[in-house]
Amino acid sequence: MTKPLVLADPAPPRRPRIPRLLQQAAFRRYWSAQTVSLFGDQITMLAVPLLAVLAISAGPVEMGYLTAASLLPNLFFSLPAGAWVDRYPRRRQVMIIADLGRAGLLLAVPLLWWADALNLPLLCVVAFLIGTLSVYFEVAHSSLFATLVRRPDYVDASSLINGSRAMSYVAGPSIGGVLVQVLTAPVALVADVLTYLTSAVFLARIRVTEHPVQSGPGLGMAAGVRYVARSAVLRAILLGTTTLNLFNYMFAALFVLYVTTELGISPGVLGLVIGAGAFGGLLGAAVTGPLSRRIGIGPAVILGLVVFPAPLILVPLAGGPRPLVLTLLLLAELVSALGVMILDIAVGSVQIAATPVAMLAVVSGFRRTVNYGIRPVGALIGGVLGATIGVRPALWIASLGALLGVLWVIFSPLRTMRELPEE
Repeated sequence: MTKPLVLADPAPPRRPRIPRLLQQAAFRRYWSAQTVSLFGDQITMLAVPLLAVLAISAGPVEMGYLTAASLLPNLFFSLPAGAWVDRYPRRRQVMIIADLGRAGLLLAVPLLWWADALNLPLLCVVAFLIGTLSVYFEVAHSSLFATLVRRPDYVDASSLINGSRAMSYVAGPSIGGVLVQVLTAPVALVADVLTYLTSAVFLARIRVTEHPVQSGPGLGMAAGVRYVARSAVLRAILLGTTTLNLFNYMFAALFVLYVTTELGISPGVLGLVIGAGAFGGLLGAAVTGPLSRRIGIGPAVILGLVVFPAPLILVPLAGGPRPLVLTLLLLAELVSALGVMILDIAVGSVQIAATPVAMLAVVSGFRRTVNYGIRPVGALIGGVLGATIGVRPALWIASLGALLGVLWVIFSPLRTMRELPEE
């Protein structure tokens, strides 16, 4: 007797795999807040300078004042803000207040413009205050991260956050440019206000018990500096990344000038090259987790310190036919973006793991002070070298010198570190 033919049920459609961390409501809201805020930062970075140029006719000197106003809070407030945040029991609240404050300040700019009351001093004050609130947001971020994420998941969580950062570098300027083009710069800032408000809403919806505040001796600004100085791991990372930043900002000060004047690349083509190169950051965010598990977290830091600056050698090396020049520039941007993402994820994970929870904010503030403080120094040295020995020789010095940062880490415990360190 023939058995009846039974048709198998069709296989259910495969659902796209969601990263495990994003399946957790608290982390998902935290990641969403970070993602929206990062895109908002990119819009601000484009819309505010354009507003200064188009609305109040700012020249080169005025633009320098505006840039300095936005960066100075990193030097003045990072360390004291970190010490204060470590003693404040609700770090998430600090981030929410910073988001709401930045939204309010940004909203004041188009209102002043519509009232015909906007001028450069007011715009500089707004930029300084927004920069100050951003400092508090960033130093509180490390403490909240350590509360939400288990130590074994630090690298994966950092990869998700830095993936959003890389995506904001790719799409953020384009979105900002379209908003400025279609809506004008003041109205584009209103859209940025919405990103900060959205970030605040996501943060407010997180339900988490934060680490209790510790008090007593051994905490505060001086203690944070001493802790980094005495930690072989944190000290090596700080010296390595500071050396890299010094030479990288020498390079950055001359890059656009060299590419546009000596290589003859138009601003539009240069923008496309930089935007395309930013996809390397997305690749870096995707591969850093598996890579660090395969070779070890310490070797991943070393790899990032090499792969980030090494491709920049292609820039002063570029020459010959236009297609070759563009190919070398694209490779430099693409591979360097890959390297900086590996470095940021690996370094960020190690730094959080190696720091006591009670000192995360002040240690973050100290690192921020040093790393942001060295950037204008590098830019000034780059400018002086470019004027005295020529732009191309200065770029050679900058691109090769940036590789010296890895020496601090090679001769440290990171060289053989497989897993994240204990505090």
